[in-house]
Amino acid sequence: MYLEIITPDEKLFEGKVSMVKVPGDKGQFAILQYHAPIISTLHKGQIIVEEGGGSPQYFDIESGVIEVQRNKAVILAEAL
Repeated sequence: MYLEIITPDEKLFEGKVSMVKVPGDKGQFAILQYHAPIISTLHKGQIIVEEGGGSPQYFDIESGVIEVQRNKAVILAEAL
């Protein structure tokens, strides 16, 4: 799956990932390859990005939205 994390100031991440976990309304949820299309608001918390073999990357956000469709996820976030 392809992921972009964008803030008003910069692009925090862009690339292929195996999974991303985000802080949703009712708690953290994960997006995997070929996830069904979804749009969701995000709350203050941590985005966890797993690229495959390496250590996960962590991004703290204040709020945002995620859109997933056609094996691509775009997160528009207000970074801390």
